[in-house]
Amino acid sequence: MSEKLPQKEAGLFKKIVRCYECKQYKNGLKFSKTILTNPKFAEHGETLAMKGLILNCMGRKDEAYDCVKKGLRNDLKSHVCWHVFGLLQRSDKKYDEAIRCYRNALKWDKDNIQILRDMSLLQLQMRDLEGFRDTRYQLLKLRPTQRGSWIGYAVSYHLLKDYDMSLKVMAEYRKTQTPNEDKPDFEYSEMILYEVQLYKEAGKVEDSMRHISEFKEHICDDLAMTEYLAELQVLKGNLREAQKYYLELVKRNTENLAYYEALERCCGIDTIEKKIKFYHKLQEKFPRSALLKRIPLSFLTGEQFRKAVTDYLKRALVKGVPSIFVRLKHFYEDKEKAEILSDVILGFEKCLEAERKLTSEDTSVADPSVYLWLNHFLSQHYNRFGNTVTALEYIDKAIDHTPTLPELYMTKAKIIKNGGDLHQACQWMEEAQSLDTADRFVNCKCCKYLLRINEIDRAVELAALFTREGLPPLETLNDMQCNWFETELAKSYFRMGRIGDALKKCHQIDKHFSDIIDDQFDFHSYCMRKMALKSYIRMLHLEDTLRGHALYFACAKVAIEIYLHLYDKPTEIEQENGAKIQDNTMSAAEKKKLKKKQRRAELRAQNKAASHDEKKDQGKGETEQKPNLLSEKNDEFHPQQLAITKQPLEDALKFLKPIQEFSSSRIEVHLLAYKVHSRRGKYLLMLQAIRRALKIDTDHPELHEYVVDFCRKVEQDRGDLPDCTKSVIDLTLPDILGGKSLVDFNEQFLARNSMSYLHAISAGKMRVVLKSHDLDRVVSLLIDLDAYKIGKTPKNAVEVLKLLQSGFFGDVTEVIGDFELKCRNAFPLAVAFNPEGAFVQDQTPNGEPGEDLKENVNPSEF
Repeated sequence: MSEKLPQKEAGLFKKIVRCYECKQYKNGLKFSKTILTNPKFAEHGETLAMKGLILNCMGRKDEAYDCVKKGLRNDLKSHVCWHVFGLLQRSDKKYDEAIRCYRNALKWDKDNIQILRDMSLLQLQMRDLEGFRDTRYQLLKLRPTQRGSWIGYAVSYHLLKDYDMSLKVMAEYRKTQTPNEDKPDFEYSEMILYEVQLYKEAGKVEDSMRHISEFKEHICDDLAMTEYLAELQVLKGNLREAQKYYLELVKRNTENLAYYEALERCCGIDTIEKKIKFYHKLQEKFPRSALLKRIPLSFLTGEQFRKAVTDYLKRALVKGVPSIFVRLKHFYEDKEKAEILSDVILGFEKCLEAERKLTSEDTSVADPSVYLWLNHFLSQHYNRFGNTVTALEYIDKAIDHTPTLPELYMTKAKIIKNGGDLHQACQWMEEAQSLDTADRFVNCKCCKYLLRINEIDRAVELAALFTREGLPPLETLNDMQCNWFETELAKSYFRMGRIGDALKKCHQIDKHFSDIIDDQFDFHSYCMRKMALKSYIRMLHLEDTLRGHALYFACAKVAIEIYLHLYDKPTEIEQENGAKIQDNTMSAAEKKKLKKKQRRAELRAQNKAASHDEKKDQGKGETEQKPNLLSEKNDEFHPQQLAITKQPLEDALKFLKPIQEFSSSRIEVHLLAYKVHSRRGKYLLMLQAIRRALKIDTDHPELHEYVVDFCRKVEQDRGDLPDCTKSVIDLTLPDILGGKSLVDFNEQFLARNSMSYLHAISAGKMRVVLKSHDLDRVVSLLIDLDAYKIGKTPKNAVEVLKLLQSGFFGDVTEVIGDFELKCRNAFPLAVAFNPEGAFVQDQTPNGEPGEDLKENVNPSEF
């Protein structure tokens, strides 16, 4: 046991604990100093531990750990010392170590409520569900009158999917509760609904409905109750009853697609005729619902679709809905519907020009704003088909009509961007932003366009309009966890060759997701205390799959590509004298020496800049200093260290594994996995990546190249492969290739996708690799742009041009000029084929010729 303090010192120790709880850290240090300056208690373990805990709260971590460890050495049998050491470990997010400390503390005080509570929260954070259940049981035995003890114990069984036991615990606790009859008792209502959820997840539909019926008058959330009743009636098979509840839900919210889909299933709607009648009745009942007018467009065809889309478009154009094209653009995937849309919208244009009405049946003249929105729609319509020249003509008409509408300039920027001129597109997006500087969406779009052309300073300057004043924008954006901006910034840094800065941004985004996972710790006790149990369970499930978010995938993809680049072309570090050394040839001592030299140079530069500013401002009054927009506070990620990693593939795996686990439905994940494992020489993992990708898309062009690459590598390295690896590959490859040779496999791939330019590029490259065709035939396949209807974009044409120029197809100098001419005619806006920018050079926002292009940015970045 710990050394017992006399009455006076014991009173001071209690004051130390109280000061810690009240965050009066200076007073706490003063009292601890009073105890420790007494020679008799200079080594008192618990006082040293509390002093360390207070120092940790003050940010003095090193001193804190020294004090706590010293106190622990002096009193290994003190539960206070072990508990405090666990709190320090928890503050550093070393949860496993903290749990071990708590277990040691419980050896000396097994019934300590605070230690048990802290340990249970950490066990839940680490998803040690069985340990969490056992700890909550101990807390329930010690504090059976507290709500948190019962709720925590019930939640532990719920997470373990032992629904019966969880329901028993909740039922016992409910017997001790009396709802407030005078006013709505929201906490009691949430408890009832949580039990309903438990019954439903346990598959006890009858019990769930009985529970709602029994406690209906105590449920405050009518929407949740109605949704539960509708779902339960469907599970029970009472579709007629379910219809009533879903109709009630539709009355509450006529714009919820899930309600209509569920109502369809309940009504047994299985034919187009039934759907037409069903939605016609609903439209009569809810005439103001916009969603009800749009849903029939998805299943109507032919003349029925023409009539419905005509009414829908006419209503939207008259009303002036800027987003109407976005709502209809998915119909362009259907060839028949795309043709009908084209006929309808061009018919509107003809009638408007001839009769100043959208249709001849209209009784009144169309409002002038209809002309504006019709041209806006037509510009997006032609842009969707790749006819950027005609699209520009229509958007210019709209801008001439109303030159103060930001949406028009944004659409023009998008058209020019799709045409292949990113710098010109960015100028128009900046013009849109200047028309409404208070619009956050337009500002974000403009920032993204600027980052895509590597104008980082200007993008950060614009982003600063919506960040905290007085602080560096990048620091504020990092604190705000603005993932999309940091991802785009990482891509820009990567394009500019600033590998370290790009990796720093990727690691910062990864840390954002780690912080979100860590932040759930604060909700474990709060949600149980406030009875927000349904939301709490949803949050736990969300946290378990958080790295499946699209923003994390975008970040991971950039990071993996950078690490692959580092593996293929190791970074060269620039020294002060201009010499370059490869990082993989430097010893630890050389790196240390170089780091010191760089730090000294940085300090000299800072001092020089500071002295220059002092001289400049000398004799002047206080002047406003312009802040460095790109400055950031120092953190654990150092660009230079990240860029000289000795294990880029292992670092890439750290980003690959989470997206493999949580984003496996994306084919890009498996393509990235193949690229990483290919460099690691892991043939079975390469095969695994190919098989998983094939389940998603058998005709993906990049995947096709990897299949051929894998087969060739296996053939080349067959003698070095283990027998077990060869046997697995031999069993699997025939299924992948369909029993054909690589040449036949490649030709069939091209035949299946003969209209796609991107697929033709992949097949053409594989013809060269397999040496199956004469090079002239391959080149003629790729330069004939008119032969393809799909994928004929500036990006793909640029890729072919680079292949021709690189000598991949041999000496084809005479073909390059002809191909560039074809591309210039097909893509008149693309600066890659028309560097002068003659087509739109006189159409910049200020009426002057566009700036000289600093670099050719890949259109695929958009």
